[in-house]
Amino acid sequence: MSQPEFRSGFACFVGRPNAGKSTLTNALVGTKVVITSSRPQTTRTVVRGIVHRPDAQLILVDTPGLHRPRTLLGERLNDLVMATWSEVDVVAVCFPADEKIGPGDRFLVTELAKVRRTIRVAVATKTDLASPDRIAEHLSDIAALGEQTGTEWAEIVPVSAVSGDQVQLLADLLVGLMPEGPQLYPDGDLTDAPEEILAAELIREAALEGVRDELPHSIAVVVEEMGLRDGRPDDKPLLDIYADLYVERDSQKGIVIGHRGARLKDVGTRARQQIEALLGTPVHLSLHVRVAKDWQRDPRQLRKLGF
Repeated sequence: MSQPEFRSGFACFVGRPNAGKSTLTNALVGTKVVITSSRPQTTRTVVRGIVHRPDAQLILVDTPGLHRPRTLLGERLNDLVMATWSEVDVVAVCFPADEKIGPGDRFLVTELAKVRRTIRVAVATKTDLASPDRIAEHLSDIAALGEQTGTEWAEIVPVSAVSGDQVQLLADLLVGLMPEGPQLYPDGDLTDAPEEILAAELIREAALEGVRDELPHSIAVVVEEMGLRDGRPDDKPLLDIYADLYVERDSQKGIVIGHRGARLKDVGTRARQQIEALLGTPVHLSLHVRVAKDWQRDPRQLRKLGF
């Protein structure tokens, strides 16, 4: 009997901000590798989650949401998205089932239609938030959008990352669309993002959680230093992380720090727990808030902050 072929390749979830892309990536990988926040536009780095299976390896690329750019940062993020789409094997477009298809979705699918050769899959996300009738209507709207934009969907799949419904089916479908090829990453790797980037993303997520309404996404995090503390016994390691949180204005600095530093302390505690869970090592986290005036519009600052 011949060995079944091993498949490996890259898939990328796209959709307007907050369409459930990151939650879906985490559900497929089975651990938290991409930050999920209920505020849109939190993903800035292309973090890849890796799904290991006996028959395949599926590498998930997470891109920022495509949107009509208003700042230099916005333009760079859009360029990054378009470049990613043309390099992956499958692009899976996420349409949340609890919202009607809108102009943002149409814009995205129209842009995606310009990319050649990449296979397209439609995913109806968040089905746990919609009734069966609503889901049926949503699936028919997705099919219609494909026809109107000249987009051929290889599959249209309803899933709920939260309840786990059909997540396995989606994984099987994505694997089936991958080319035959060798394993691309070692067993046990869940992401190829350097640990500094993952730590920065988790700190940023914790910082955004507390200040939902007061600050939009004008927080950038840079890990200045990260390393195991010297002189500790091997069975009691401690990872020191020194990170700076950048905001655009002095008034925002006060919001992030909070009354007598209470909010920043809370951010530190939450971020530390998440980083420890991800890296499996006790962490000492030191956070400082700094002001970088209008960093989202300044090319020099964007470079310094890693964009």
